Amino acid sequence: MSFVHADHWVWDFWLADDGERFHLYYLYASRSLGDPDLRHRHARIGHASSDDLCTWQDHGPVLGPGDAYGFDGSATWTGSVVRGDDGVWRMFYTGSRFLAADSVANIETIGVATSRDLHTWVKAPGPIVVADPRWYETLDAGTWREEAWRDPWVFRVGDEWRMLVTARSADGDLVDRGVIGLATSADLMTWTVRAPASAPGAGFMHLEVPQHLEIDGRALLLFSCDTPHLAGERAARGERGGIWVADAPGPAGYPVGEATRLLDERHYSGRAIRDRAGQWMLLAFENIGSDGEFVGRLSDPLPLSWAGETLVVDAEREVAR
Repeated sequence: MSFVHADHWVWDFWLADDGERFHLYYLYASRSLGDPDLRHRHARIGHASSDDLCTWQDHGPVLGPGDAYGFDGSATWTGSVVRGDDGVWRMFYTGSRFLAADSVANIETIGVATSRDLHTWVKAPGPIVVADPRWYETLDAGTWREEAWRDPWVFRVGDEWRMLVTARSADGDLVDRGVIGLATSADLMTWTVRAPASAPGAGFMHLEVPQHLEIDGRALLLFSCDTPHLAGERAARGERGGIWVADAPGPAGYPVGEATRLLDERHYSGRAIRDRAGQWMLLAFENIGSDGEFVGRLSDPLPLSWAGETLVVDAEREVAR
């Protein structure tokens, strides 16, 4: 069954695999807020685990906001989990600080928490990575409603750890500035912000919840962008949003201008993971229902396959339970 909370909306999430169980970390907020748009100001991180990506045991909350004036003083947002050479699990997450109750302006930065068992997490002092104005748009620029520096996805390439971040370029068309931000580290503790890993002008105001992965030897980038945040020629053509896929980086970075849509925006925040049989699966949260209202629950796993050179969701393949 899909992962659902009767009393809470569930949306963005990320996964870790300890070899025995899959661990789900998810954003949640109370449905008693009434307006689902308010969930972003009240987001907390919960934890569940599963043997098969279908049936989940919920373990409740694991992280919430810190000091009211701290970098994560308003809410804890999307992240990722990796295990270092020291055996410690690290959760890199987004700290959000809204500047006023009547304003959408907020500053996003990256924090980290550590765990030995994937259940109990301890925050480190933060933030550990912030937007560098040499390359990235900040709130002080006055060109966007927020300082976009969120949704860290951390992975390893040789001896280097890389962090992909939802960010906006300091240059280019004021609307069409969505880029994949980049930071690197040798030890998961000290991070250096680099120039963007994609170019602005690709038709996205932002590229949310990025994930770098390799399927059958082909490196790919997954990200999400809904219809209201498409820009440039994509918006002019009347394209619709959802979950997108692009090839891995070449000399000029990820070619997100060539990204194609994998699923429409009835689903969002797609994450790919191998099940125990080795089949690549896509999980996403159910975003927009048939009535046009926000749903806020996790989907069942959706098998991925190739149609020629194109990654597709194989809706006809039954998921083993």
